Amino acid sequence: MSAILLLPPTAEPLSVAEAKAFLRVTQEDDDAVIAALIAAARSHVEALTWRALLTQSWRITLDRWPADGRLRLRTGPLRSLLAAQVVDAAGVAHAVDLQNFVVDVAAELIAAPGFALPAPGRAVAGIALDVELGFGPRPADVPAPLRQALRLLVAHWYENRGIAAIGDSVAMLPASVAALLAPYRGLSL
Repeated sequence: MSAILLLPPTAEPLSVAEAKAFLRVTQEDDDAVIAALIAAARSHVEALTWRALLTQSWRITLDRWPADGRLRLRTGPLRSLLAAQVVDAAGVAHAVDLQNFVVDVAAELIAAPGFALPAPGRAVAGIALDVELGFGPRPADVPAPLRQALRLLVAHWYENRGIAAIGDSVAMLPASVAALLAPYRGLSL
């Protein structure tokens, strides 16, 4: 199973103004740097937790349907199934009726009986599911601990812009950030 970002979030979980207030920065000289740090922190938190913070669309590709008819996504939180396609032996993609699927957002699971789904005609990446992930479209939809982790990470990177020399005590991920992220981390087997 692989995932391809189709539509990134339209905003960041923190505004530059919020980050500047947290950093106690009043000048505008570093606005671009702070905006870049916010985007990098969001991406970093999403990678560590396997959670999309704000609403975004992804394409999940599969070689075959799961034998038990249940697809558990590695990333989340799952909001909806947007589209499903199966590629035939000639390489032509055909839409699959979304009524064949049950989307369980609480369990981050997409289920469908195998007999209701057409088999792909291509051995590799013959199935494509477009899903919407994220806590919601607004920054306020992101859980407060994750927003605080972003603030702390932005502050850490803002204060430690250089590459730390070997033996320096500047942690790549402060312990406070790791503690805030721990309850949201997805498990990978």
